[in-house]
Amino acid sequence: MTFHIALLVIFFALLTCIGVWGMTRTKTLGDFFLGGRRMGPWVSAFAYGTSYFSAVIFIGFAGTQGWLFGLNSLWIAAGNAIIGSMLAWLVLAKRTRRQTQILDAMTMPGYLQERYGAKHLKPVAAVIVFLFLLPYSASIFKGLGHLFEAVFHIPYDTALILMIAFTGVYLILGGYFAVVVIDFIQGLLMIAGALAMVFIIVSEGGGLSAFLSGAAQNYNEHIPPAARPGFFTVASLVFMTSFGTWGLPQMTQKFYAIKNEKVIPKAVIATTIFAAIIGFSAYMVGSSAHIFFTLESVPRGVDGKILFDLIVPALLTAHLPETLMALILLFVLSASMSTLSSLVMISSSSVAIDLYPVKAGPSTGKDRSTAMMRFLSLLFIIVSYFISRFQISIIVYLMSLSWGAVSGSFAAPYIYGLYWKRTSKAAAYTGLLSGLVIEIALFFILGPSNSPLSASIAIIAPFIIVPIVSAFTPPPEKSLLSKVFS
Repeated sequence: MTFHIALLVIFFALLTCIGVWGMTRTKTLGDFFLGGRRMGPWVSAFAYGTSYFSAVIFIGFAGTQGWLFGLNSLWIAAGNAIIGSMLAWLVLAKRTRRQTQILDAMTMPGYLQERYGAKHLKPVAAVIVFLFLLPYSASIFKGLGHLFEAVFHIPYDTALILMIAFTGVYLILGGYFAVVVIDFIQGLLMIAGALAMVFIIVSEGGGLSAFLSGAAQNYNEHIPPAARPGFFTVASLVFMTSFGTWGLPQMTQKFYAIKNEKVIPKAVIATTIFAAIIGFSAYMVGSSAHIFFTLESVPRGVDGKILFDLIVPALLTAHLPETLMALILLFVLSASMSTLSSLVMISSSSVAIDLYPVKAGPSTGKDRSTAMMRFLSLLFIIVSYFISRFQISIIVYLMSLSWGAVSGSFAAPYIYGLYWKRTSKAAAYTGLLSGLVIEIALFFILGPSNSPLSASIAIIAPFIIVPIVSAFTPPPEKSLLSKVFS
């Protein structure tokens, strides 16, 4: 335990130093939010990857899908690497970087407003960001709290406060520059921890061949055919967690900030490899629950129901040595803090940049928007704590809705905006609102257990609706199109 604490102290001290260093390089709002649009390929790739994967995948998804899906959960990892990472960079990065610079847009709501010449689109989009990404950040706090409980045997509340303190320090001080530098360091830790974790778990399972056959055989014994997820359940989960990232503002922000288009090929390779290592590692460990647990020994609550969030922590603490467990804790912590910092920045920007921009003061001439971003970042971190701590019922629903609601709202208007000149302003509004309404309606009609299917339909439907509406509504002005596609 002493080694665990010493490692954490060193790690948190490093975060603080980088935050202070980043503060010296952060003068304007553009510096704070996008690092001055001067990020290279490796830090951009790792920033994307570490924002993609958090404690949600290692604690929640890996445990839940590893037990319910078995080795079929590896399809999720493949989708995340190929669709969510490689294709996202190849299809979106170049045009996003170019158009957001031309339009001087720093956020997804800002881009949509400028791209379609729709002055009311930005506040509507900003409200969606605020309502659904803030609860999502709280779900990451929740996953970290459970992990700290299992490893350190400290109260859940104490773990949450620690996360708030140190995420706040480096994010509020250093902004995006500090975030991407720390993301690069944390990404290296994640790769080392993931590979070490898989090596130990597979070795404990008798080697790769015995591991795979044992996981498959025990899955068939543990999960009766009637309880196994069907094709559409697996496919919708792969789609939601892979293509769904194409419409998430915290992911697309990484394309805005790259130095130039020449960094994209290297970033594609780095991001894809990173996603493959992290994704396959997480779901292999989750699937190994069928090797190391029986139906009687798998973690359960007092009501007898399986506690999926405790499967991976219980498995790792039982089978990994103390020193390696400290490294695993650090790499899960790194993943979560990276995702959390991205979510907090995007949530803060929805107010500081999109809803209530603060201009230069008339007497001093100083731009106070950076101070507003720092203040709101701190405020949103504190709010995330209270959401995680008290788990208010309406907030829990917003957490479950977050991916489908945000990506369903933004993916179609954003992607059509990059490529199709004929996309109309009315179609952008319709696509935004239809994705949101469809996700909310299907979530309650189909139930939370079918949320991946609800989210997938909400993401796909606007891609059909937008071209139909565009065909019957006036096209954008030629002057705007000339500017956007120059």
